[in-house]
Amino acid sequence: MASQVAVIGAGPCGLAQLHAFEEARRAGAEVPQIACFEQQSDWGGLWNYTWRTGLDEHGDPVHGSMYRYLWSNGPKECLEFADYTFDAHFGQPIPSFPPREVLYDYITGRAKTNNVRRFIQFNTAVRWISYDEKAGKFAVTVQTRDDGRTRTEEFDKVIVATGHFSTPNMPSFEGFDQFPGRIMHSHDFRDAREFAGKRLLVIGSSYSAEDIALQTKKYGAHSVTVSYRTQPMGFPWPAGIEEVPLLSRVDGSTAHFADGTARDVDAIVLCTGYQHSFRFISDELRLRTANVLYPGNLYKGVFCLGNPDLMYLGMQDQYYTFTMFDTQAWYARDYVLGRISLPSHEEMAADIARWRGRLAECAGPFDEIDFQASYLADLHKEVDYPGYDIDLTRAHFKEWEHDKMASITGYRDRSFSSPCTRTIAPVHHTPWWTELDDSMATFLGNQT
Repeated sequence: MASQVAVIGAGPCGLAQLHAFEEARRAGAEVPQIACFEQQSDWGGLWNYTWRTGLDEHGDPVHGSMYRYLWSNGPKECLEFADYTFDAHFGQPIPSFPPREVLYDYITGRAKTNNVRRFIQFNTAVRWISYDEKAGKFAVTVQTRDDGRTRTEEFDKVIVATGHFSTPNMPSFEGFDQFPGRIMHSHDFRDAREFAGKRLLVIGSSYSAEDIALQTKKYGAHSVTVSYRTQPMGFPWPAGIEEVPLLSRVDGSTAHFADGTARDVDAIVLCTGYQHSFRFISDELRLRTANVLYPGNLYKGVFCLGNPDLMYLGMQDQYYTFTMFDTQAWYARDYVLGRISLPSHEEMAADIARWRGRLAECAGPFDEIDFQASYLADLHKEVDYPGYDIDLTRAHFKEWEHDKMASITGYRDRSFSSPCTRTIAPVHHTPWWTELDDSMATFLGNQT
């Protein structure tokens, strides 16, 4: 068993990993020394909201992409911790689509139950990770950001839990250099009210494009034009939101699109995704992948094919989030504890190829939901993570996809049942489209 393990990041993935080790310790297992390094001053990862954009107070790129007025865009029942239910945390059933403050409270609430905070070194940035094959050790260089001091420590295993939604992908279009308004990536989007009364252009067709278009219109944007590269999202948008083909150029304040149409805009938000960026990891260990449901060089979606003692959590494109991170963390833990043995390099490569082949056959969202649910079920077979109804979450996701196509402004007003407790969520007291207060107090305090 490894004697020293480094966990990089204290967001949902890192907290899941610390929780997994503590659950094993509580059950009587001998657990190695754990050191978790977190660049931010508090835990929660992307859910640790900050007003800052660009660089933080220490001169590092701001990690967070969270914005005010964000509500869950999927049923909370599909991300419910099997060992820490929403009912248990809040002491009552809550609606299926909580705002960010509520979800942050839930994530950190479980972390507090095992006091995993004691393993986390905050304001400590990992600057470099390398591997010494002769010694069989990882060298992890960290910097305490308050005083700028650096040090290097050795570890037997390293678990990268930094997420991959913090380094924006920034395309450029002709005329951007002369555009008189603001151009920003969704990574820097914070408050929808900034665009009240403005004509906004959103570029992209991802979840962030969908939600930022809705958020800005909800909080008073004059109009929102959504420009897509390949195909429109096709939702029944409310008045004032329209989809058009890809932007071709900008001439002053006028945006021109591939179909020959044009319109004047005041601001542009690039919802163009994120890069998997691990500049702090040596070249031979660094994960390189697009945002896909099964990365090409991670066995079980976790173990670096070139060096399985380096593990990555949460690097997939995601329908499932917290429960997937949990299951990956349990699997990684059991490898560290010697409960799981990995096959040969060739067998691992063949297993990755089988999953990638299955992914290539997916024809749409329903197939992708089934694919990722099957991936979770595969991990579950090998670990003692508490059971929950994965098939129910699979059905919930498919119903959710249907709900969005029926009403993009109303799908958050639906309720779902818990895969852990079978509790049916109450309907929120105010329709999401007209609820301008996203505080936890309002969300929890006025239920019907």
